[in-house]
Amino acid sequence: MAARAGAAADGFDLDPFQREAIDAIDAGRSVLVAAPTGSGKTVVAEHAVATALARGDGSRAFYTTPIKALSNQKYHDLVRRHGADQVGLLTGDNAVNGDAPVVVMTTEVLRNMVYAASPALDRLRFVVLDEVHYLQDAYRGPVWEEVMIHLPPEVRLVCLSATVSNAHELADWIGTIRGPTATVIEHERPVELANLFLVGDKETSSLSLLPTLVDGRPNPEGDRFDAEQPRHGPRRGRPRRRWFTPRRLEVVDELLSREMLPAIYFIFSRNACDDAAAHLLDAGVALTTADERARIGRIVDQRLAALGADDLAVLGEPRFRAGLEAGVAPHHAGMVPPFKEAVEACFVEGLVKVVFATETLALGINMPARTVVIEKLSKFTGDHHELLTPGQYTQITGRAGRRGIDPIGHAVVLWSPFVSFGQVAGLAASRTFELSSAFRPTYNMAANLVRRYPPDEAHHLLNRSFAQYRADRDVVRLEARLDARRAAWSEQRDAATCERGDVDEYRALLPDRASRRGAAPRGIIEAALAGLHPGDVIPADGEDRVLVLSVAHRQRGAVRVRAITTGRKVLTLGAPDFARPPEVVARVEAAWRPCAPNNDKFRRAAVEQLRQVGPTGSGARRRGPRRRGPGVVDHPVAGAPTPTPTSPPPAGLSASPGGGRPGAPGPGRTGSLARQFDRVLAILEEAQVPRRMVAHLAARCSAASTTRATC
Repeated sequence: MAARAGAAADGFDLDPFQREAIDAIDAGRSVLVAAPTGSGKTVVAEHAVATALARGDGSRAFYTTPIKALSNQKYHDLVRRHGADQVGLLTGDNAVNGDAPVVVMTTEVLRNMVYAASPALDRLRFVVLDEVHYLQDAYRGPVWEEVMIHLPPEVRLVCLSATVSNAHELADWIGTIRGPTATVIEHERPVELANLFLVGDKETSSLSLLPTLVDGRPNPEGDRFDAEQPRHGPRRGRPRRRWFTPRRLEVVDELLSREMLPAIYFIFSRNACDDAAAHLLDAGVALTTADERARIGRIVDQRLAALGADDLAVLGEPRFRAGLEAGVAPHHAGMVPPFKEAVEACFVEGLVKVVFATETLALGINMPARTVVIEKLSKFTGDHHELLTPGQYTQITGRAGRRGIDPIGHAVVLWSPFVSFGQVAGLAASRTFELSSAFRPTYNMAANLVRRYPPDEAHHLLNRSFAQYRADRDVVRLEARLDARRAAWSEQRDAATCERGDVDEYRALLPDRASRRGAAPRGIIEAALAGLHPGDVIPADGEDRVLVLSVAHRQRGAVRVRAITTGRKVLTLGAPDFARPPEVVARVEAAWRPCAPNNDKFRRAAVEQLRQVGPTGSGARRRGPRRRGPGVVDHPVAGAPTPTPTSPPPAGLSASPGGGRPGAPGPGRTGSLARQFDRVLAILEEAQVPRRMVAHLAARCSAASTTRATC
């Protein structure tokens, strides 16, 4: 396929996980790829883009990213591969060729398109959600979930994520709301990572660089760096610290002497990044050759050509250029895009040796280095300082090690009196992290929902979220089924038109509801469900076949069947899920007992046996001719040449336009997000906050947070 050919042209063979993900896309499924930073997940996204272009029918693909810098880089990458006429860019800063078949954009832009029902979605076939684990971001994470929930059902998702512990859970949720989804997980880094600890010794005025882990465990030598030395002599007071945090110039000199450059030096402050680059320049650091300086000059001229002389003077272009030519530069969201692009272009070519950057550089931008330095393991969130999470540490250190160039990458953490060596080792030993959802009905979230949706739609959105799925996945499944039934009924309703007369009047003349629906009475279906046994294979609503895992009898005679699909989803089915009594089409021997549907090993074994049972077809019996009541034969619609849909709406749906949603599964369930949402709204109403004011404040807050996060 296109991506396979592209990989070969780029000089490397596809890894097994890349081939598996591409095969899933070719099979018509969405895919979640969870793999370490720098392992080559982008190849999978490029295959989806190439597939959309190859269809030749106007199909489109959108490539979404969490930050503008990453959008800009992906845009240039795709332009080089497919041409400027085939690729567009939509961010807060740029709008280039927005009608192209392939458009790169920030996730907020796509969310706004979905809310506006933009015509640009009409021929959309693929959406790439790069860095999808960003959905747990406290400020902007819900945007990812809103996009995934509301995109048209025919759109397939290509979700790229760092390695997470619960990737199967995330993929199951995506599969529940969007259809068949493959999970592809890769744990091995393409380049081995060495975690190192750098500390200064006041007694010797030297730096010590030692491994953070030894045989996968904290280095025993590290404990001595947490102890404070007692003071000697008559003076009293606090113990004297023997250790100190190495200065930035000292760190660069140490890396240079050990041949560990180029390096990305992470400092979680824009001003500090600028100051660090200026300090090295003032200290006379020169890390480049004459040929490299000449090449840097040409790149800077090219990238800054659109800026006038006055603009360059105001932006401090002479010192910026001097720093780049010395091999040193800052990189953060406060820089104008041409300056950032110049830094990225120089670093990718190996011309710049040290880049002082904020954490935005770790979000997928293709700037791998031999070494990553983390000055502090804490960062300021806007109102307080907090330690990096294992996921953030993994994301940042994933930049270390250039595939095909470096045999090993280095992640260096500097000593700090505020963080123990044990904490550093704990982060370094973390291989994966659990992905959670930021989709919670806080006051700000409730205000945004009130601004955008009526209450029933707000409930529906909350009940399909990943947060709700983690709390009670049955709610999400019921909402997804309700969506499917509403869509089917809407299609039937649209088709129920006849030039011969009133279809509703004709339907009312039919004998009874059960015969009109062609459905068996509920009691017969309940009896058939009660007769099922674990190991039976039956057709089910929306599934070709499912394997029965257990049968439970509830209050008032209700029967609930737990079953697993070929896509590894575990469903809870009842009589409302069947139009006719289910028929056992096959039997699987119970070699997979005891039943443990939450266990991955059990699921794999059960699904493997289910897949050995051939497709069963829809399993629905063909309906025979209906008996007609008095007056039906004489009704003009009865003689229509094309059969007219006569079914009433599925249970729980209103037949009237704009009808409500009685029986919706969410708000009545214990612990559902919809109930929490209702409580938050009640508090706001008790405080007598007008809804218009809530919506206005939410709009301002949302705009401010989006601007801050995507700069």
